[in-house]
Amino acid sequence: MTAPFDLLHPVVQHHVVNTLQWPTLRPLQEAAVEPVLAGVDCLLLAPTAGGKTEAATLPVLSRMAREAWTGTSVLYVCPLRALLNNLEPRLADYAAWLGRTVQLWHGDTTQGARRRTQLERPDILLTTPESLESMLVSISVDSHRFFADLRAVVVDEVHAFAGDDRGWHLLHVLERLGHLAGRPLQRIGLSATVGNPVELLAWLQGAAVGRPSTVVAPPAATPTCDVQLDYVGSVEGASRIISSLHRGEKRLVFVDSRRRAEELGSALRSKQVDTYLSHSSLSAAERRRSEEVFAQARDCVIVATSTLELGIDVGDLDRVIQIGAPRTVASFLQRLGRTGRRPGSSRNCLFLAVDQDQTLQAAGLLTKWAEGWVEPVVPPAAPRHIVAQQLLALTLQEHKLGRSTWSEWWGGLGPMSSDGAEILDYLVEKGFLDTDGGIAFIGPEAERHFGRRHFMELMAVFTAAPEFHVYAGREEIGSVGDDALLADTSGAPRVLLLAGRAWLVTHVDWKRRRVHVELSDLPGRAKWGGDGGGLSFEITRGMRDVLLGQDPAGVHLSKRAETVLSDLRDHHEGIVAEGATVLRRSADGDVHWWTWAGAAANRTLHASLDLIDPRQRIGDQVLRLRHGTDLRAAASALRGGRVQDLREPAVNPHGLRGLKFSAALPEALATTTVASRLGDPAGAAATLREDRLLRSE
Repeated sequence: MTAPFDLLHPVVQHHVVNTLQWPTLRPLQEAAVEPVLAGVDCLLLAPTAGGKTEAATLPVLSRMAREAWTGTSVLYVCPLRALLNNLEPRLADYAAWLGRTVQLWHGDTTQGARRRTQLERPDILLTTPESLESMLVSISVDSHRFFADLRAVVVDEVHAFAGDDRGWHLLHVLERLGHLAGRPLQRIGLSATVGNPVELLAWLQGAAVGRPSTVVAPPAATPTCDVQLDYVGSVEGASRIISSLHRGEKRLVFVDSRRRAEELGSALRSKQVDTYLSHSSLSAAERRRSEEVFAQARDCVIVATSTLELGIDVGDLDRVIQIGAPRTVASFLQRLGRTGRRPGSSRNCLFLAVDQDQTLQAAGLLTKWAEGWVEPVVPPAAPRHIVAQQLLALTLQEHKLGRSTWSEWWGGLGPMSSDGAEILDYLVEKGFLDTDGGIAFIGPEAERHFGRRHFMELMAVFTAAPEFHVYAGREEIGSVGDDALLADTSGAPRVLLLAGRAWLVTHVDWKRRRVHVELSDLPGRAKWGGDGGGLSFEITRGMRDVLLGQDPAGVHLSKRAETVLSDLRDHHEGIVAEGATVLRRSADGDVHWWTWAGAAANRTLHASLDLIDPRQRIGDQVLRLRHGTDLRAAASALRGGRVQDLREPAVNPHGLRGLKFSAALPEALATTTVASRLGDPAGAAATLREDRLLRSE
């Protein structure tokens, strides 16, 4: 063992050698020991299965023992309950080496277990941001006592938090917890490879400006990767390939939507493939059963959406198969990292494209991956709705809010500092908060909008579409979200596809939003929308590079994929150009601007340039100019398009419904918040700076 190992607590050293039987620490674990023991804020970076959990917990446990921490001194925060459930036995074993305890607290934790946790506070609490919020505002949890001894927080999969509003929510909650504890909390983020680690760590530190911090990312050997791209034409075609390839192996198949998971799962089962499913509309029990059975099996397939992208253990995988393509290189790296963990095995991923568009997207993404590029993690802009939620949540927590002291709870955290005072005034003005002198209390509007079920609406920062829960007898199978199928009055049997099986609807309880079903041999239908969302500027440019003749280096293309890409190159020959965009006049006289800039950048251009037709659906590749626009006049107008004049996209008032807590914001602030998240000014500016080629059909 090297010197870092000698810095760990002797009991931890003993068990690493004798219980885990590790001959040495991994590079990340060695590099993390000293800064974590010193109390430094850290971002620990390593590929999936790189030993990040132990890199954080072994030195944290050593600190806990040496410094005689008491009470609940460490939080371990994850984005998924399943990930917490998966980690709990391992972390409990590590803590037990030192006579310390670990407990879970999330939405599936029973009331009895929560009462025991409050009576005997664990040394380490495994939880989610939403559960932390629930504990802070709960009348049954003495949050001042429970969190008084906090010293450190480990944020697992921190990149998954930072990319959406759950990250902003977590940062605000951590500031409140530090205020309760009366000390800054050491923050340790665990992440796979990201494009901007220094910025991500600075974000994780929140208001702790000037605290010592370090990114721990020792060089790692480049793993051998077997990446292949094939074109199969349909979900049925994908099921034939999966059922015939790699028999006797354990295969994890990623898809882009719940609907596709159900369709593929059903197709595989029809071919007698031992198949399991995992997606967000299956009940927790159904997902857990699939994952547990799959972990123990060998010749089988599990079909999953992004629910299994993070580090949930489903056993030792042989193969990862991707239907279509994820939207980011970071997601691909997470999925690729699920394989190659066995000595002598290599990382692998087989892409099966079910249409030509997927073939191009997969090739574009793999081109950027082969270049070593990965997305920076950029937190959503202007989280003003989170500021409103936090002001109301703190009022619930403390049963009051000091009009002159409220800001102390967040220590100067950016969003609260910039918008908190204006939003607080609005909450008071509109009756979300009542005031008596310098003190504010929960008001009638907060009760009306968020007060159901003891203000549970305030606990989660994302909005989920209303769904029907599906039951076979007393067992919940999952949920569906399409009322049209359930309300069908044609008289035909209503058959749902859920958990890879067909279910005949026998009764719909509209008031309780429950559907009662029984197994059926009739063909079923999966009823959800896709995940939606456009591609980034960089991935779309990767697709342009492929159309210009570049193949992703190190990726094996099947003959079918090569044929499709050749056809696509022929078809797009007039609308792609090296280092330039293309203005092309069609036979009907319309002019299209082939930007290849991604949807967000195209939205910014659409909002900023008057010559672009306002009545169009924005995609990743092209913008239509106003009818009658002259080709050369368009080129001249675009040359005059100034980067400093770029505007934020317009917001449909109905779009505010997707911004949770928008009711607690002034409409102008809610609108600008949504608008700031729709565009990509950097991508739009880069597009404007490029040359433009003029072409006609």
